[in-house]
Amino acid sequence: MVITLVAVALLAFYVAWNLGANDVANAMGTSVGSKAVTLKQALIIAGVLEFTGAVLFGHEVTETLATKIANPALFAATPQIFVVGMVTVLISCGVWLQIATSRGLPVSSSHAVVGAIAGFSWVALGVDAIDWSSIGLITIGWILTPLISGAIAALFYSQIKHWILDQPNQVVQLQEWIPWLSTLLLGVFGVIVLPSLTEPLTNFVIELGFTIPAYDIPLLTGAVAAVGLTIISWRQLGETGDKRAGGAGEAKEEVSIQHGLNAPLPLTAFSSPVERLFARFQLLSACFVAFAHGSNDVGNAIAPLAAIVYINRTGSVPTDGITIPIWILILGGAGIVGGLAVWGEKVIATIGENIIALQPSSGFCAELATATTILIASRLGLPVSTSHALVGGVIGIGLVQNIKWVKFKTLKGIAAAWLITIPVSAVLSAAIFSIARLLFF
Repeated sequence: MVITLVAVALLAFYVAWNLGANDVANAMGTSVGSKAVTLKQALIIAGVLEFTGAVLFGHEVTETLATKIANPALFAATPQIFVVGMVTVLISCGVWLQIATSRGLPVSSSHAVVGAIAGFSWVALGVDAIDWSSIGLITIGWILTPLISGAIAALFYSQIKHWILDQPNQVVQLQEWIPWLSTLLLGVFGVIVLPSLTEPLTNFVIELGFTIPAYDIPLLTGAVAAVGLTIISWRQLGETGDKRAGGAGEAKEEVSIQHGLNAPLPLTAFSSPVERLFARFQLLSACFVAFAHGSNDVGNAIAPLAAIVYINRTGSVPTDGITIPIWILILGGAGIVGGLAVWGEKVIATIGENIIALQPSSGFCAELATATTILIASRLGLPVSTSHALVGGVIGIGLVQNIKWVKFKTLKGIAAAWLITIPVSAVLSAAIFSIARLLFF
C-alpha cells in the first residue's frame, strides 16, 4: 500500500505540475502582457503566492471535489473501485492538461477533474453514481464566473477611465483617487482572506484576557495596510511627477497614452506616471490572483489523492467532510510552482497578449475582478474556473475600451478548449477506468 500511495502522490504531483503550467497564466498573464512585470519576475512572484494560497486555503475546494462529485455512499461497499477511479482521474486530467498546455490553450482544470470524476463514476456504477445536484451547482458557477468577473472589471475600468484617464490632468485626479484605489485593492483581499490569516493573533489576544470582536484585528490590519499603500503611492507619484519636465509635454504624452490603447507599446505605457503607478497596483492585484488561484485550483490536483489517503487510513469511502493532511497541500503547491516555472510561458502569452492589448490600468481592473470572483468561490468551496474569470475580466475591459479591439479568433480557440475539456476528460477517464477494471477486478 505504501508503494501505491507513493505512485498516487507522484500522479497528483504530475497533475499539479500541468495545472501550474496552464492555469497560473491566469494569475500573471495580464501583468506580463501589459509589461508591468517581466516573465521571470512573474514566475517568481506567482510561485511564492500560488504555494501560499494552496497551503493556507486549498482545503475547502479539495474537500468538495473529494466528496461531492461522485456519490460516495454508492461506493461504500467497494472502496477499492473508488480508489482505482480516483487514480484514473489523475491520469486523464494530467494528460489533457499537458496536451492543452503544449498548444498554448488556457483550459479549465476544474472542468477536467469534474468531467473525469463523472466519467469513471458513470462507468463504475451507472448514472446514479454521479451527484447531479453538486454538478449542477458547479456548472452554474462556471457559467456565472466570466459574467461576474467581466461585469466587475468593466465597472472598475469604466470608473477609472472616466475619473482619471479621460481627465485633462490625470496626475491630479489619480492623487485624489489613490486612497480609494488602495482601500479597494486591499479591501477585496482583506475581507476574504485576512480573517483566517489573523485568526491565530486574535485567539492569542483573547487568551490574554482581552475581549474583542473577531473582525477587529483583520479590520485594523487592512486599514493600516491601506494607509501605508496610499502614502507610498503618493510619494512615488510625486517623485515621478517631479522628474518630468514641463506640463505641456506631460499633457501631450498623456493624450498619446489615452489614444494608444489599441497597441501594446511598453515604452509608451511607462512614459506616463499614471500608468507607471497603475503598474505597481497591477503587480499587487496579480499577487492576489495568484494567491486566489492557488487556494481554488490546487484541489483539482490533490482531491483524488486526499480521497485515497482517507480510504487507506480508515478503510471507508469519504462521505462527508474530510481533513486534508498538510503534506498533501504542500505537494500540490510544489507541483504548481514547478509546472509554472518550466512550462508556463506559452499560456501566459495567450492570456496576456493575444486577447486584447492591455495597459497597467486595464490589467489592474481585470486582475482585481478575477481575484474577487475566485476568492469568494474559494470561501464557498466552489471549484470555479480561474480561466473563465480572467478571460471574462479581459473581455469586460474590451467592452469598455472598444469591442473591435478584442481578438475574437483567440477567444474562439479558448472557448472551444473549454467546451471539449469536460467530454474529453470524461471519456479519457471512463476508458482508462474500464481498462483498469478488466486488469485488476
